[in-house]
Amino acid sequence: MIKIKNINLKLDDTITCGQIFRYTKEIDNSYTVILSDRVVNLKMDECDLIIKSNNEENLEFIIRDYLDLDRNYELINKKIVEYDNEFKLIVDECTGFKIIHQPKFECLISYIVSQNNRVSMISKVLDNISRKYGKEVIFEGKIYYLFPTIDEIKDCTIEDLRQLKTGFRDKYIYEIINKINNNEFDLNLIDDMDSENALKYLMSNKGIGEKVASCILLFSYFKTDVYPIDTWVKKYMKDTYNIDSIKDIRQYTNNIYKEYSGLCIQYMFHVKRNKSWHK
Repeated sequence: MIKIKNINLKLDDTITCGQIFRYTKEIDNSYTVILSDRVVNLKMDECDLIIKSNNEENLEFIIRDYLDLDRNYELINKKIVEYDNEFKLIVDECTGFKIIHQPKFECLISYIVSQNNRVSMISKVLDNISRKYGKEVIFEGKIYYLFPTIDEIKDCTIEDLRQLKTGFRDKYIYEIINKINNNEFDLNLIDDMDSENALKYLMSNKGIGEKVASCILLFSYFKTDVYPIDTWVKKYMKDTYNIDSIKDIRQYTNNIYKEYSGLCIQYMFHVKRNKSWHK
C-alpha cells in the first residue's frame, strides 16, 4: 500500500463519469480499477489517496499518470473562468475532476464497443474480451483479467469477437486490430498530430465516427479541443443557453472555451448528470 498525500482529487466523480468502464465500487467506497498491467484499489482519505495493488512497482508514478495528477488543473480552470466568468460556478463544482489518461489500444477498442451501447453492456463486452485474450491477475483473493495487448489479440477472428457479444462492431474491431498488426495504422503517430489531422486519421477507419474519435483523443491523448456531445451535454446547453443543435453547440463551445472546450464539455456533462441543483 502507498499513499499520495495532499492532492486535489474528486475520485468518485473522476472514476464514475463515463470515461472508463472496467471498475468496481467496493463497500468501503473505494474503487477497484483494472489498469493495463495491474489491478489497483483507490480510496480517498480526506486529501490523501490510498492505493493498493497486486503490483507495487512504480505504483505512484503509474497512478499519477493514470489520474493525471501532475497536470496544473488550477491554472487551466483559471483560464477557463477568464474565458467565461459565468462558468465559474461549474468550474468550482468540478475542481478535483480529472481526465483519466487511458491506454491507447484499450481506449480505442472501448469506444468502438461503446457505439449505440449501454454502459453495463460495454463493460461486459470488454470483460469478455479480456477474459478470452488477456492475462489473469489475482488481487485480494479475486480473479481479474487485464485488457489484452495487440499481440495477445492479433489472431482473433470475427467469429471469436461475435461470440464475445460485440454485436455489429465485431468487423470494426477485427479490421482495426489487423491494420495495427500489419503496421497500416499506428496509434503512436497521433501523439504528434494536431487535433484536426488526428480526427481524420482515426475516422479513416471503419466504425470510428467523430464522436468515437473525439472520445479517444480526449481520454487517451488529452486533446481538449475535441470532444463528444451526448444527451447530458445537449440538455445542459438547451437549459442554460437555449442552444440545441450539435453544430451550434460546437460553435458556441469552440468560440468561448477554445483549447479547453473538451474539458468544459466534461464539466457540463458531470454537473448536468450528477448535480441536483442543475437539473
